[in-house]
Amino acid sequence: MDDGDTRGSTGIKLAEIERLIEEFKEKFEAGTSDAENFITMFEIEQLWSELQNNTNNIYSDMVRELMSTVDERDLIRKKKREYRLRKITLRTHIKTSISIITSLGQISFSRYLLIPQDIGSKEKLMRLARAKSVAPLDCYLGLAGLPFKITPAAMLRIAYWAQNQCSYQRAEDAISEISRIKVNDDTVRLVANFVGDVVFGNDCQKADEVFAALDSGKLHFPKDRDGVLYIQTDGAALNTRLKDETGSTWRENKLGEVFSSKDIHYWTDKKGQRQHRILKKEYVSYIGAASEFKKHLFACALRGGYGRFKETVLLSDGAVWIRNMAEELFPDAQHILDFFHLCENVNTYAKHIFNMDGPKYKAWAKDICDRLKTSGYRDVLTELEPFRNKKPHNCPVNLYGYISNNINNIDYASYEKKGYFIGSGAVESGNKIVLQDRLKRAGMRWNTATAQAMLTLKSKVESNLWSLDVEKPFLSHCRSLSDPLFHI
Repeated sequence: MDDGDTRGSTGIKLAEIERLIEEFKEKFEAGTSDAENFITMFEIEQLWSELQNNTNNIYSDMVRELMSTVDERDLIRKKKREYRLRKITLRTHIKTSISIITSLGQISFSRYLLIPQDIGSKEKLMRLARAKSVAPLDCYLGLAGLPFKITPAAMLRIAYWAQNQCSYQRAEDAISEISRIKVNDDTVRLVANFVGDVVFGNDCQKADEVFAALDSGKLHFPKDRDGVLYIQTDGAALNTRLKDETGSTWRENKLGEVFSSKDIHYWTDKKGQRQHRILKKEYVSYIGAASEFKKHLFACALRGGYGRFKETVLLSDGAVWIRNMAEELFPDAQHILDFFHLCENVNTYAKHIFNMDGPKYKAWAKDICDRLKTSGYRDVLTELEPFRNKKPHNCPVNLYGYISNNINNIDYASYEKKGYFIGSGAVESGNKIVLQDRLKRAGMRWNTATAQAMLTLKSKVESNLWSLDVEKPFLSHCRSLSDPLFHI
């Protein structure tokens, strides 16, 4: 827009912005040539703040002026014609005001509403579109059908801060301070739920499609990449508001993580120890049955390259549901029992058989773990043979059974020789990042659907998939809601 196109308050504010820019230039030029008049960072920030305030103020005026050029009468005629084709007769009702929160602030404008002209049209509009009225200008602007008076771009920004902060209240504060959008914490929660539900629904659809292709034999796995694909999975408890049949409010969140050996950076520290960092990984989080989670994990693994790498390693704590899933979905993978989880069970078992005698149980547990790490599991099983069908009083672990059930997953000497990881520390860390930091703070209890929405958003951010898996499908979904006629 040039000077000849500016009118009214917009032109005045543009002139003010130009004045501030010129003032900034003058001070900067003076500061670079004259030490006494040197412009400070404080002055730069003040000028920049003034520019931002003026830019935000001009935004709503420019939008209103732009909308004043729209021929609303033509929009009304077209909308009535479109609905008549669906046997719905609309008439022009009243002009009402509406305020919309956008990513750049709040704007207000007025537009006409169309309402059904007869009972039959009213019933059909409600039955097919779940609407009592139609606003042609809202449809034109892509605002009709949205659950809140908030633009899709602003909803995405709110949802991002909802998962980023430790509470909805903190998110409200961050949104206000950083984005200058005024929404209360309850609206933040509702918007995050809506965005998360859309993204989770999209993930479910993709997972079902991939699983159906697997069942039909349409997937092909050409192993054309050197390296190893790692799949790690674990379960962690989440406190909810609903009791199960046993009276417990705790539900298991199943977390999966996929990365490859190509995504790992290695270096040697000052002590000569080899260190590593995983540069790229994808998380998938699901509250519910393993029968559904496995679809999401398989889809995640497929995106990560499953079937294309020459080797696949699945690391877990050895839970029965994970073993069954591994055998069904990843039959070619080397399933490895997390060595550190195994040692935890060895120590728990040792404490009970030595009646908490520290020196004795620690020495015995260390010896067992050392032998297991060097693949001496057959000698260990021989030593545990007398306890094959029993376990110490109140001990939660039957160590003989635990080792026997994972006999094909504990050849640690062989795994380390091949360069495999033998610990699932990455997914344990993932549980802290995805679940604990946001959903397991003091006093938190969740509705399952709300928790799932939040975990989905959190997983996408930590997987660097916000743009691809959140923004794109969500904006597409909102476009489909832009006119109630779309659903008829």
